[in-house]
Amino acid sequence: MEAYETLDWSQTSVPGLRLVSLDRQPDGSAWVLIELAPGAAYPAHRHRGPEEVFVVRGSYRDAAGEYRPGSLQRFAAGTSHAPVAGPAGSLLYARSECGIEILGRGGAGEGFPGGG
Repeated sequence: MEAYETLDWSQTSVPGLRLVSLDRQPDGSAWVLIELAPGAAYPAHRHRGPEEVFVVRGSYRDAAGEYRPGSLQRFAAGTSHAPVAGPAGSLLYARSECGIEILGRGGAGEGFPGGG
């Protein structure tokens, strides 16, 4: 068993997506582990502040390309994307300043760090 499996994972309303909140701040800033099952999609979202995502294992893609293990992506405030896990799923370590706004569901971000 991998060490991250012993953490307190939260299931979300999105099939194949679970999270571990490592730190959350009142302004919506968060450090999280995100696990996506193969082909699962993280909801389309806009970054309220800068976001950094490190791919621990597996891969994911968005409109800008595909990201593999060991890659680090930086997203500027105001940008948006809709990540989808690759065929082996993905484990991501993400840091988001000021949180995110979930798109396409009236902005509701319940269960997501900094969402809502």
